[in-house]
This record gives sequence, C-alpha cells and structure tokens, in this order.
Amino acid sequence: MTTKDQRLSFCGRSFWLACGLCLCVSACTVGPDYHRPAQSVGTAYAQAPAGSWQVAQPQMVVQSEWWKALGDPELDHLMTRMPAGNLDLAQSEAQYRQAQAALGASRSALFPVVGASSSVKRAGQGLAAPGNPANTYDVSAAVTWEADLWGRVRRGIEASRAGVQASEADLAAMRLSLQSTLAQSYMAVRSSEMQDALLERTLQAYQQALTMTRHRLAAGVATPADVAAASAQLDQARVQRIRLGWQRAQQIHAVAVLLGQVPSGFQWPAGRGLPPVPQVPAGVPSALLQHRPDIAGAERRVAQANAQIGVAQSAWFPDLTLSAQGGYSAGAFASWITAPAQFWTLGPALALTLFDGGARSAAVEQARAAYDVQAAAYRKTVLDALREVEDALVQSHDMVDEQAAQDRALAAARETLRQVTNQYQSGLVDYLSVVQAQTAALSAEQNSVSLQAQRLDAAVQLVVALGGGWPGLNTGSVAPGTSAPR
Repeated sequence: MTTKDQRLSFCGRSFWLACGLCLCVSACTVGPDYHRPAQSVGTAYAQAPAGSWQVAQPQMVVQSEWWKALGDPELDHLMTRMPAGNLDLAQSEAQYRQAQAALGASRSALFPVVGASSSVKRAGQGLAAPGNPANTYDVSAAVTWEADLWGRVRRGIEASRAGVQASEADLAAMRLSLQSTLAQSYMAVRSSEMQDALLERTLQAYQQALTMTRHRLAAGVATPADVAAASAQLDQARVQRIRLGWQRAQQIHAVAVLLGQVPSGFQWPAGRGLPPVPQVPAGVPSALLQHRPDIAGAERRVAQANAQIGVAQSAWFPDLTLSAQGGYSAGAFASWITAPAQFWTLGPALALTLFDGGARSAAVEQARAAYDVQAAAYRKTVLDALREVEDALVQSHDMVDEQAAQDRALAAARETLRQVTNQYQSGLVDYLSVVQAQTAALSAEQNSVSLQAQRLDAAVQLVVALGGGWPGLNTGSVAPGTSAPR
C-alpha cells in the first residue's frame, strides 16, 4: 500500500470514527424535559345547578357544527359560506402554514448540506513574467454536516413543532370566535326584524288612536291636549323605528364583512324569527383543558418556550462539523478534468466559544424567563376560561327566571292597556292614562323580544366558553384545529 493510500485509509477511518462518536453522543439532549404546568380547575362549576347540566365524559372533543343545535337553516347557510370568504380566517390559516414551514426549516438542520461549485479565474501579481497572469479552472463538490451532539437541533424541532400546534389552536380559536360573532350578529338582526314588526303594529295602533282622538275632539269629548299627546306618541314610535332601521342595516353590513363580501352587494336572507334557546351541557371543569383551543394554544407555547431553554443551553457545548470536499483544479483547460488535477479534503472540525462576555448565560436566563411568562399565561388562560363558563352559566340560568317574570309583566301590561282603553272610551280617564299604558305595553313587548335574543346570546357565549362543542353533540363534522394539551 502506498503512502497516499495509507493517508486516505487513515482519514477514512477517522471520518467514520467521528460519525460513530457523533451517533453515540447524539443521544444526549440538554435542557429540561417538558411537563405541563399544574393548574387547579376544581371538580364542578359553582353556577351549574345540580341535575341541570350533563356531565362531560373524559374524551377529546373539538369544535363541531354547534350552531345547528339552534335549528335555523339560514344561519347554517351563512356559517357554511363564511370560511371561504372571511379574511381574518385567511390570515390565521396563512400564519399556520408559516409555522409549518418553520418546522420544515428546523428539521432540515438534521441533514447534511451538499453543494457544488465551478469557477474560471485569471489572476496575476507584480510585473508581467512567464506564467503571470495565469488561468485557474476549478470544479468541486462539498458535503457539510453539523452533528447534533447536545440536542440543539432536536430542541429546535421540538419548539417548532409546538409552535405549529399552537398556531393550529390559534386557527381553531379564530374560527370559533368568528362563528360566535356571526351567530350573535345573526340573532341581533333577527331580533331587530321582530322589533321592527312590533313597531309597525304599534304605529298602526297609534295612528288609529290618533284618528279616534281627533274624532272625539270634533265631537267635543276630547281636548286638544289629548290630540297633541296622541300625535307625539305616534312620532316617537316613528323615531324608534327609524333608529332601529339604520342600526339593523349596520348589523347586516357587519355580517357581509364576516362573509368577505362587499356590504352593498350582500343580500340578507329572508327568514323567520328567533330560534328556541338550546340546552348546553356544561360538563366538568377539567374538560376545558381538552375543549378550549385557546387553552391548547397557551399550553403549546409553554412547551415551545421549554424547548428553547435547551437550545440556549446547548451553546455552552462545542460544535462538531464533519465536512468533505473533492474536485479538480488546474491551470489549463485541457488538463482540467484529469487525475493530476484532482484534490480532496476530509475531516472533522470542533469549535467552542471560550469567552462571550456573558452572552450565553443571558440567553439561558432569557429563555427561562420566557418559559415563566408562557407558564403564567397558560394558568391565566385556564382561570379566564373557568370564569367565562361560570359567568355564562349564571347568566343562562337566571335568564330563565327573568324570562318568566318578563312574560308575567307583558301579560299584565297588555291587560292594563285593554282596561285603560275601555275606560278612556267610556270617558272615565283622560288620554294621558292611555298614553302611559301604551308606553308600558310597548316597552314590555320590546323587552320580551330583547330578552329572548339575550338568552340566545348567552347560550352562544356558553358554547364558546366550553370550546365550541360538548359530548353527545352530533350535529356535523369535527372541525380541525385543536390539539389536546400534553
């Protein structure tokens, strides 16, 4: 064996020895292993009456087509149209794709970098002399691989993967938020339509009352003040209807933007009044850790910050780079790709920072502080979610009693108006009493419609607080976008 072959054999053995050493050491991964931050959630909701709410089963439940529980076909149609046109949802989807691309970039660091180059150069130095200037022809290929001895790349991939899951949860949270906004806007417009129909009937009744009062004035049994009161009441009702009209138009414009359409070109679908209020099972508090996309996103960001600690700590250890290069370099084109012009290099390189003025220590402390920030944000998100459920529960429960009381008040107002109207026609009371009774009856009618819309809003808020779905809800396909906390 020649000396050249011996050197080549020695370098080859050294290279493969370094590779084997890298594979052995690569099992080491610096940085803390992730554990989800502990957060007490309780065993039951304080505002859930005993026996009133179905207990959730310990299973993963993600967002479903929960709005179908309302039983409104027009709302179902609008919900189907929204994902294709909503621009907020398009932004969240683009951010999710961006996080996926970042994960791909992190994974690429596990593999070697292969490159090739070719060049033709002419160079000279000093005075002209034989062979000066001269041409140089080069062509080469190189392979470089940085061994992940301490887990820096793997921790980076772990952080990127958690970032993808957090972005996926953000997408689900955005989708749920838009769905609830559309549902509440839809209910607001339907409520406004019912209020408009009520005011239309009221205007007809007020117009008849004004005509009757004018006839009574002509007959000498009414006063000009009675006519003025009836006219003022009619105009006030007209003002309410005008205000209600432009407010409803603005609400329809908001729905158009949610669907990604120009308001002027959007046609509001004709439909019936408000749907009945659905029953929403609250479940148990621990189920929120599975259902809520914002909780899942916050938990994944804790995992991402935890992995970044390992990335920062890996800077304390040396980097091992394995590289190989080979090619041809010659001074004449005719002898370029020939055996004498061949060259190669092969070997490892070890690099370690000896002094950086405390930069690595500061980076580790910064990563630990970032983890503490995300851990606190996660716990705060859980507490906020529990508060939102409790608020929605107490509102939904108490509104049942409020609706019953409002129904009794409406019945009493209608009866009062009937009796006062009969007394006025009999000449027993003045028209001011009629005006007061009519005002009270109209207010009771309006409050009854508003309360029904508020109960539907409260039900939607409870659905959103519970994460957009509950066990036993089989109203549609499962929407992607949430990941169970780990």
